[in-house]
Amino acid sequence: MTGGAKRAKRPLLGAHMPIAGGLANAFVRGREVNCECIQIFTKSSRQWAAKPLAEAEVAEFKQKQEETGIKIAIAHGSYLVNLGAPDDVLRRKSLAAFVDELERCEKLGLPFLVAHPGAHVGSGESMGIKAIADSISQAHKACPGFKVKIALENTAGQGTVLGYSFEQLGRIFDAAHESDRLRLCFDTEHAFAAGYNLAGAEGYEQTFAELDRRVGLKRLVAFHLNDSPKPLNSRVDRHEHIGKGELGLGAFARLLNDRRFGGLPMCLETPKGPDLKEDVENLATLRRLFKDP
Repeated sequence: MTGGAKRAKRPLLGAHMPIAGGLANAFVRGREVNCECIQIFTKSSRQWAAKPLAEAEVAEFKQKQEETGIKIAIAHGSYLVNLGAPDDVLRRKSLAAFVDELERCEKLGLPFLVAHPGAHVGSGESMGIKAIADSISQAHKACPGFKVKIALENTAGQGTVLGYSFEQLGRIFDAAHESDRLRLCFDTEHAFAAGYNLAGAEGYEQTFAELDRRVGLKRLVAFHLNDSPKPLNSRVDRHEHIGKGELGLGAFARLLNDRRFGGLPMCLETPKGPDLKEDVENLATLRRLFKDP
């Protein structure tokens, strides 16, 4: 979905799906709320250890994707992992967990593992960026020939988290070995919280023009669609329902109808309860924003 291939008119819409009861259940839930794509964790996002994937589990996962007709599933990395940690013990532990997730994605046939770049935790921006790039380089070395790609996610810049500016992301891409294997996931709330004014037409165009200069739009493979409960440049990582926050419906209408992003998966990460009714409502809101019938 990158490079010169002709894009579809519309992006694919979906949401992050829970994996309770087994990974394959994410497809069943996704179909129930009318997802065309889904995002999942390949294991608990709050635990370091995970049981190896059984062959039967992998087979069921692939079968359910085929049965439900959901076109693409992507994974999101664990929140425990910090590829920029200045502490050597934590960084080695993070790298091991990260490589394990890449291996799980490869077995499941997932094309992308979305990952937060990491936090410098007091070591400073330059040292943090170097640590993140080094960790990515080591992950690439540990996974030769893998089809799954790391998709770095832009962040809100809360605390010491890096990757909130496109300039920082560009530096990470430039410093990582085998950077041709790196991709990008764009989170709308994170960009807005970091100071990129997607709420207005001019700010929208400026945002993606800068992203193209710093990283390259050809690297974009996925989006997270989230509104923001906080104002522009808040540096707060909090998600709101579509059209209920500071971004407003205009930002999402521009994004959904931007032909540059046709065919790409766009997943909600908005708040929801166990019945997922909020996903149904948010997806319906998004689909009403398409200009073409």
